[in-house]
Amino acid sequence: MTTRNRSGSVLTDPDGRLARPVAGVDEAGRGPLAGPVVAAAVVAPDGWVLRGLDDSKRLSETVRRGLDSMIRSDPELSWAVGWATAEEIDAINILQATFLAMRRALDGIGKSPASVVVDGNRCIPGLDLPQMAVVEGDGKILSIAAASILAKTARDAWMVKQDSLHPGYGFSVHKGYPTPGHLEALDRLGPCSLHRSSFAPVRRCLERCSLGRIR
Repeated sequence: MTTRNRSGSVLTDPDGRLARPVAGVDEAGRGPLAGPVVAAAVVAPDGWVLRGLDDSKRLSETVRRGLDSMIRSDPELSWAVGWATAEEIDAINILQATFLAMRRALDGIGKSPASVVVDGNRCIPGLDLPQMAVVEGDGKILSIAAASILAKTARDAWMVKQDSLHPGYGFSVHKGYPTPGHLEALDRLGPCSLHRSSFAPVRRCLERCSLGRIR
């Protein structure tokens, strides 16, 4: 089954050479300076469609939340979300933490997949399943697009909740991404416990600040 996204590109079922059922996997939060990286896995039957589905980055927050609700409540789908913390990111690096979150998402799916299709140019290491990596897969494969919605919506909601626990950084606005406002707050307040100390702007700030200022 195919459907067109907002940009006019065609979203399709996974490659027919992959054993069914297939899990589509994507992540959110590799680029931020703070917070976890989150991955989602979605198993969708061939022929499944969802009107308006697209790469989460192309959609407004309101549209994403609506699609997220529909995906979570759809009885045709099996899905799960996996997380890797800022501490894990600093310990093993962002790429390996992303793979860790992806494996956790796949482990959480009630309906075990027979194969995996993952957004990007790398397959997931340590996974004993046939895989296919698809560059810009969140704009091409229906189940990856659904996973992108779940991952981003879950992460954004978590970062919004952190705003009141770590006031002054604006986490509810930028979600941890390195916006000018976030960088200014980081310079003014110093890092908090959500920040990824292995990322250069945070590391430079730590070098200037006393560790006792971490809140």
